[in-house]
Amino acid sequence: MELIERKREIEEVNMLSPLVWAYIGDAIFETFVRVNLVNHSNAKPHKLHIASIQFVKAKAQAELLEKLQTQLTEKEQEIVRRGRNVQNHHVAKNANVADYAKSTAFESLIGYLYLTKQDERLKEILTFLLNQEKK
Repeated sequence: MELIERKREIEEVNMLSPLVWAYIGDAIFETFVRVNLVNHSNAKPHKLHIASIQFVKAKAQAELLEKLQTQLTEKEQEIVRRGRNVQNHHVAKNANVADYAKSTAFESLIGYLYLTKQDERLKEILTFLLNQEKK
């Protein structure tokens, strides 16, 4: 049984705005980061929070997307393009417009993979990124 039920079909997910993909992708990525930090650290919550920010801020996500570009399929590149080009009327206070667009693209990809139940591919990508950060 899935902890969180995902009822949508791929066709339905394709019809959603990339901002919706990014909305869920943000939550999925932050959860992944937090779980990894908890699993590999005995730090107190405040230190865990500070460490997680280094991964989930817009600039960091933009850099992760750059590292990931050569690993993406054609369909995934299309998802990233849609996420990057979506009209977003919000920019994080600590990010420039370019990094924020790339961050939205990154979160869109994570959200899209999650919503379309491509869990193995999502795990591959997140593991690849985690290994890049350890280098």
